[in-house]
Amino acid sequence: MPLSLDFGNGSNLLNPGTLGNPVMGIESTMTESSRIRLKSAAGQQVDGSAQPFENWRREKMQHIQSALENALPDPAVMPLRLHEAMSYAVLGAGKRLRPLLCHAAGAVFGAAPEALGMASAAVEMIHVASLVHDDLPALDNDDLRRGRATVHVQYDEALAILVGDALFAQAFTTLSRIPVKVDCVMRMVQELAHASGSAGLTGGQVLDLAAVSTTLDAASLETLHHLKTGSLIRASLHMGALCAGLTDYPSQALDRYAQAIGLAFQIVDDVLDCTMDTATLGKTAGKDARDHKQTYVSMHGLETSMQLAQNLLVQAHHALLALPGNTGPLHGLAELIVQRTR
Repeated sequence: MPLSLDFGNGSNLLNPGTLGNPVMGIESTMTESSRIRLKSAAGQQVDGSAQPFENWRREKMQHIQSALENALPDPAVMPLRLHEAMSYAVLGAGKRLRPLLCHAAGAVFGAAPEALGMASAAVEMIHVASLVHDDLPALDNDDLRRGRATVHVQYDEALAILVGDALFAQAFTTLSRIPVKVDCVMRMVQELAHASGSAGLTGGQVLDLAAVSTTLDAASLETLHHLKTGSLIRASLHMGALCAGLTDYPSQALDRYAQAIGLAFQIVDDVLDCTMDTATLGKTAGKDARDHKQTYVSMHGLETSMQLAQNLLVQAHHALLALPGNTGPLHGLAELIVQRTR
């Protein structure tokens, strides 16, 4: 089902006809109090606190790296080559967006760092497993990922398949050990399994393969990316909340935020693919055009796509108004997604 970005007045943020004003369709439906809070959230918590956000991000990146090292099998334990390749795939450079979103959502609800570290490691292992498989010759056939050789190039194709399989299993092993209430652990398992399967990123990859050299309409393109990219982003946020031991929390606000940033992430990816070089991106630039894949840029053009991303950023900030606690990191991550250059 395509994302619904209607704010109740008939306007849709993904309609290029409304792009003259990046907040059209939001501000007209907001009370004056909400408008002031949105400007405060998007301004004071993000723009006015850029350095505190960057400090938070650097601290969490170190925590995430440590959690991943602890969650992975020891490379000195048999089978050595498999464990070495798993570490190669996971521990290299990466944006760690999904683990950061897990930490940021957990911070809103007061989750413990240990639980968040394990949950964020699990979601990153699923993400990396999907990248390892996506890079294979049978799928995207890419030689470069995160600035270095993909796993099937560095090792071999058979081992890359097994690395992806093992990372999927290791993610759920890690989830099973999180020190929170059993019902919350079960909910996390359900969230991650659903986001990883045929109704999530795997289903999205199938749609992506089927879309090569075909022309998709806007709704079909949106659905593809909602599954392939958005589903794991959504799971990361819900898992962060569940790490606080909560089964009742403002889930709809998290869903609205996830929908906005998930689609914005993909639009920015499409923009960067045709405006940045391979060295900057750390992966092959211009590959979507060479593979004849429909993108937001090929559908709407560069300028309109950039405006769409800005519209979705406003929607993300607005969604966070319904959440309690410290939402500053979530605001900051939304800004980072839209403003990134790689």
